[in-house]
Amino acid sequence: MQREQEVINRWSGSAPFWEKHREIIRQMFAPITQALVEDGQIGSQQVVLDIATGPGEPALSLAALIGPQGKIFGIDPIPEMVAAARRAAERLELRNVQFDVAFADQLPFPADTFDAVISRFGAMFFPSPLDAVREALRVLKPKRKLALAVWHYPERNPFHHSLSRVIDRFVDPPPLEPDALDAFRFATPGKLREVFNEAGAISLSERLLQFTIQASISVEDFWTLRLEISEKLREKIALLSSDQVTEVKRQALESLREYSTDCGMSFPAEVLIVSGAKDHPG
Repeated sequence: MQREQEVINRWSGSAPFWEKHREIIRQMFAPITQALVEDGQIGSQQVVLDIATGPGEPALSLAALIGPQGKIFGIDPIPEMVAAARRAAERLELRNVQFDVAFADQLPFPADTFDAVISRFGAMFFPSPLDAVREALRVLKPKRKLALAVWHYPERNPFHHSLSRVIDRFVDPPPLEPDALDAFRFATPGKLREVFNEAGAISLSERLLQFTIQASISVEDFWTLRLEISEKLREKIALLSSDQVTEVKRQALESLREYSTDCGMSFPAEVLIVSGAKDHPG
């Protein structure tokens, strides 16, 4: 229960900003959405579950793919995130999506419901990853796929590292517990795959997705976006004096300019896509 509250506390304050930056976030992480479609074997007329959907992604992006004869469900433990997802679905006039408040390890669906279950950057924050994977397998139809995307090592991902390394010069980062709810909790290859194995998934796969995060915004706007969508960064900045914040921003913008192009920000990125299937009955 303590970990569940930790998740709620961490993300509730960020929900308005994830909604505010929805389109840029969708653009930045579109290659991951496509990888989850491939590894989750998602197609037309399927019933799909998106766990930790936040303000509705990648669920909303998949609505056209599955078509009017399919249905996509998105769940998230943060009521503010689910409300944002529902607003987006209404604005887009989508009839084949549904969003509900739920934790990954307590899914409100019958067994053998879904043709695919996916999560983009949710697994790192599951209070109990093993229980969550077991739940995902329970609600999957036999032989169908669960696919999860998690960040690879921070130093391979300047989207995170270019900013955090500057801030950490001014704020000593507290030591992380081995299984802390952190963006890089499953960065080590094999760690999440082992959870799948323990949960009873079959046909296990883990692949390294190397891609480019592209955002058609300025360096200054990226600084704002990263601070707003990250509770962790906002907490660190709050510990600094105004002079320190000014200096952090100066150094951060200097660091980020390396990734600025004529078309906006462009970061090399690495993500692990871990997938597995539900065993057939008996």
